[in-house]
Amino acid sequence: MPDLIAPTIRLRSAWLDAHAEWGPGRHEDGFGLAPTDEVDSPTGFAAWIARLADESEQITRRWIVEDDQVLGGIALRHEFNDHVQWAGHIGFGIRPSARRRGLAAWALDRMLDEARVLGMDQVLAVCASNNIGSARTIERFGGISRRPGIPNTALYVATGLRFSSRTRDFTVRSSRWLGTSLGRVGWASPAGR
Repeated sequence: MPDLIAPTIRLRSAWLDAHAEWGPGRHEDGFGLAPTDEVDSPTGFAAWIARLADESEQITRRWIVEDDQVLGGIALRHEFNDHVQWAGHIGFGIRPSARRRGLAAWALDRMLDEARVLGMDQVLAVCASNNIGSARTIERFGGISRRPGIPNTALYVATGLRFSSRTRDFTVRSSRWLGTSLGRVGWASPAGR
């Protein structure tokens, strides 16, 4: 059974295995890895983990771990700013060998719980327009595209949406989509329900 854990030095070797699987120069969503981070040495890795911990008031980052193997990462950015408008509130990535197991949906479900706890009624999730797997994962949670034709697909998700992995059913608990653009987004309780 997978678990979401805060980034830790303890899993350095497991994280490096996942990092190597992505290959050199590949972007790994959800990990908060910057081009200036040097993660190959124990000292550099520890400095990266410390930086992520320092940013935890603005960004919740979790690794998707099973049997001490790092399978992916997910991040929730708490505020809406220029970076979030480009990258989204939520970013996630699953290592190639762990894809198509439902891990991204499982992690997204839990991170939407965290967004609710933080008082976020909706989140913006962005993926490359050719990333069909990520787009479908976000759409399964009711993601609604608001920037068609732009290279990155932007999908808004209500944090009131819930996913049942047993039945693959989705239900809206307390919110319904209103609004049609970035500037006119809002939520309301469904009338008469």
